[in-house]
Formats: sequence, C-alpha cells, structure tokens
Amino acid sequence: MERVLHPVNAQLDDHLPTDHKLGQVYRIGAGLTGLLLVVFGILGLVNQIGFFDTGGDTVLALNTNGALSVLSICIGALLICGMVMGGTFASTLNIVLGVLFIASGFVNLALLDTELNFLAFRIQNVLFSFVVGVMLMWFGMYGRVGSALPHDNPYWRARHPEQAAREDRARRAGSRQTRVA
Repeated sequence: MERVLHPVNAQLDDHLPTDHKLGQVYRIGAGLTGLLLVVFGILGLVNQIGFFDTGGDTVLALNTNGALSVLSICIGALLICGMVMGGTFASTLNIVLGVLFIASGFVNLALLDTELNFLAFRIQNVLFSFVVGVMLMWFGMYGRVGSALPHDNPYWRARHPEQAAREDRARRAGSRQTRVA
C-alpha cells in the first residue's frame, strides 16, 4: 500500500551532500537569472518611469514601469539569495519560480489589452516570462529528474533505495576482494 500512495521514494526537498557537483548548476542558474532581473529592474527605475505607467517605456527591449521594475529587483534578489544558499534550496527555488514565471506569462497574455495590465506587459514581456520560466525550471530540475540519471546521483538513490543498497553491497564486496588479492 505504501508503494501505491508514494510511488516515488523521493521528495522535492531531499538533501544533496554539501559538496555535490549538482549544487553548482543550481547556484549558477539562480545567480545568472537573478542578476539579469536585478539589472532589468534597476535600469527601469533609473529611467524614472511612472510606477503604474502603461505608456510603453522600454528597457532592454522589454516594456516596463516602476511596479515591474521593483518586482524584478525583488525576484532577482530572491534568486541571488538562492544562489548564496545553494543546494536543494536553490534547486527548489528555481523550480517554483520557473513555474510562477510561466503562469505569469499566461496571466499577462490574457491581460495584454485590458485595463488590468498594470505591469505594462507586451507580447515581448510574455515571451520573456516563458523563456525565463523554462530556463529556471531547467536549472532547478537538472540532475533531479530524468529517465537516465546515473546511479551515483543522490536523487536516483533516493528513488531506488533497494537497488542502491544492492549496488553498495556489491561495491564493498568487490573492494574487499581486490584488497585481499
């Protein structure tokens, strides 16, 4: 019954060893994306665009206003914090924010030509939101999901504990035999 209720023996917050190489991928993804968003937000604020102005002011080929600039800085700062913390926190943060960016793209696509478009989104912003969302999800899921994860991967080991234990026993037995010989 336990296998039916929990078919995968892993959760989103399983911990990697502190020095695992996957942690660098999560950190780089969070840091680069965070830096991009902070730069976009700062450039939007420097241009002194109105907070809820929908007049069509652009920064880095994207439409913006003060509210979108502040939001970009906040999310970018959150991603930079994720980069500093690293590990599964950065991975989970990348996945969650990636999903939120994609959802934001769909919501803002629906609001493009309405009065509710208070973030001054245009189609290029929607596309950017989709691209950043997919990129963040890729960085967050890298090495965590897939059908061909290596057997030394901690996420594969968490999902296949019986087989991982058998492989560990076989490896220990093989290393004992080579020491004896």
